[in-house]
Amino acid sequence: MKMEKKDIWLFLAQVGVWALMILVFPLAIFVSTRSWESTSTSLLMVWQLLRAPMAVYFANFYLLGPHLFFRRRYWLFALCNILLILGVNYGFFFGYFMIRERVPQMTGNAWIGYFSGAFMFLLLNAVTAAVAVGIRHLQRVRQIKQQLKEEKARSTEAELAWLKNQINPHFLFNTLNNISSLTQIDPDAAQDAIAQLSDLLRYAMYETNKAAVPIQGEVDFMRNYIALMKLRCNERTAVNCRFSILNYQLPVAPLLFISLIENAFKHGVSSSRPSKIDISLADEGSSLVFTCDNTNYPKDDADRSGSGIGIENTRRRLDLLYPGRYQWEQSLQGDTYHVRITLKKDSALPLGSSKNHL
Repeated sequence: MKMEKKDIWLFLAQVGVWALMILVFPLAIFVSTRSWESTSTSLLMVWQLLRAPMAVYFANFYLLGPHLFFRRRYWLFALCNILLILGVNYGFFFGYFMIRERVPQMTGNAWIGYFSGAFMFLLLNAVTAAVAVGIRHLQRVRQIKQQLKEEKARSTEAELAWLKNQINPHFLFNTLNNISSLTQIDPDAAQDAIAQLSDLLRYAMYETNKAAVPIQGEVDFMRNYIALMKLRCNERTAVNCRFSILNYQLPVAPLLFISLIENAFKHGVSSSRPSKIDISLADEGSSLVFTCDNTNYPKDDADRSGSGIGIENTRRRLDLLYPGRYQWEQSLQGDTYHVRITLKKDSALPLGSSKNHL
C-alpha cells in the first residue's frame, strides 16, 4: 500500500499525542520539584504504565483493524486482541508469581485488590483497542466519501465530454449539408460560408475545452452559426436575433445554447409555409436570460434530423454544471415553440470552474 504524505502526518500526529500523554506527568513533577531524579522516576513509571496500551493502539490502528475488523473477521480480530493484550501485559502474570513467592502471607483482600487492578488495566487496553478501531473507522469513512466525491467528479467530467461530443458532430453534419447545397447555387457564398465554418470549428476545438469561457466568444459563435443556418432559409423565413450583454467577460459554460438554436432551425423552418425564429440573449437585472421562439413544424417519422437530442443534452448539461442554479421554461403555444433559460449572474460560472479560466 502506497504511503501518502497525509498518512505520514497522521502517524506523526498520533505519536505526538502519545508522547504528550507520557511526558505531561513527568513535566509536572519537574516543574513542582526541580528534581531530575523524581522526574526520571515518574517518567519510567508512566512509560511502564502506557507502553502496553500504546502498543495495543498502534497494532489495532494499522494492522488488526484494517486487516481483520473491517474485513468482518470479528472472531479472529477478538482472538488476536486477547493474545496481544495478554502478551504486552505479561508483567502481571510474572508479578503474581513473584508476589506469592516474596510475600506468601498476603491476605485475601490484598489479592483481590491486585487482581482487580490487573483486570482494570487489561480493560483499559481493550478500550484503547476500541478507540483505535473507532478512529480508524472515522478515517476510513472520510476516505470513502472523498473517493466517492472524486469518482462523481470524474463521472461528471466524462459525461460532459460525451455530451459535447454529441453536440459538435451533430452541428458539423448539418452545417456541411447546408454548404453542400449552397455550392450548387452560389459558389462564392459557399466559399465564404466555409471560411465562417472554419472560424466556428476553431472556436469549438480550441476555446471550449475550458469549464467557462467569456460570453463574448459565445455570442460571436452564435452570430456566425445563425448566419450559416440562414443560408438554407428562403424568403418565407424571418430570423430575428438580439444580443444585449452588459459584461462581455461574464463567464458561461461553452456551447450551452447552440443546441437550442440548432433545434429551432430544424423544427421551425418550412420551405412552403411562413416561418419565424426569434433568438435573444440579454442581461435582465441580476439574470442572464436566453430565449428562443420558433414556429413548430414537427418532423415525420422518416426524418430523423430533429430527434430532440439537442434539448435533452442541453438540459443534462445544465443539471451537471448549474445544479439548482438555473430555471428552464419550455412550452408549445399554438404553432409556436418557446424555450427560456435563466441563469443568475452570480451563478453564471459553471460548477467546479474558476474565474482563472478566463
